[in-house]
Amino acid sequence: MVVNGTQPTNPAGTGSTAGTGATDGTGSTTGTGSAASSTTLGGANFLTLMLAQLKNQDPTSPIDSNTFLTQLAQLSEVQGITQLNTSFSTLSGSLTSSQALQASSLLGHHALVSSTTASLAANGTVTGAVQVPQTTSQVVLSITDSSGVLVRQIGLGAQSAGLASFAWDGKDANGTAAPAGQYTLTAQYAGAVSGSTAATTLVGGTVESVSMGAGSTGLTLNIAGVGSVPFSSVQRISN
Repeated sequence: MVVNGTQPTNPAGTGSTAGTGATDGTGSTTGTGSAASSTTLGGANFLTLMLAQLKNQDPTSPIDSNTFLTQLAQLSEVQGITQLNTSFSTLSGSLTSSQALQASSLLGHHALVSSTTASLAANGTVTGAVQVPQTTSQVVLSITDSSGVLVRQIGLGAQSAGLASFAWDGKDANGTAAPAGQYTLTAQYAGAVSGSTAATTLVGGTVESVSMGAGSTGLTLNIAGVGSVPFSSVQRISN
């Protein structure tokens, strides 16, 4: 109703209330929404949202029961995966600790690990093995220095499939002691066809320490004459 050409008091108040819409549109409110969007929702939050959805559904068009059951199944699946991940993390930690404890008992033992290099000490020797994949009539180990010069060749003769051990006395082909340093090892074996085929070389050394790496690094062993190697590369342990 219009009185003297003016709006009544209540409509004016309504206009004032509409003016409070500016408060709802303030940047602070928007900022709160941004913070909420970065928050991870848990199972309780999910159930709260589902209950709110049920309470505010349109009576003339209720939520489909199949959709509701699907949402519950998804919640159960997510919670199950979360619990499984937690269990696996705990198990992984236990296995790592157990592995470290077992590896600590290897200190002072002789380990044979996959390596293409070996460190020769002054007047020292190098021991190791060649991984022979099949029975062969001949296995030859070649030792070269840091310049690629052939220092010594050691014939291991006929070998069956498996590990063929070798020992280098640290001398060159002339019987002279080779200088201390890093040397490269390569092995060849006579294959079923003409020619030779490369074989994997392994080097032995004493386990001096054990280290626990982060992430995928895992457990590593520090072996004299070899350096730091992954525990998975250890082929044989002996006293």
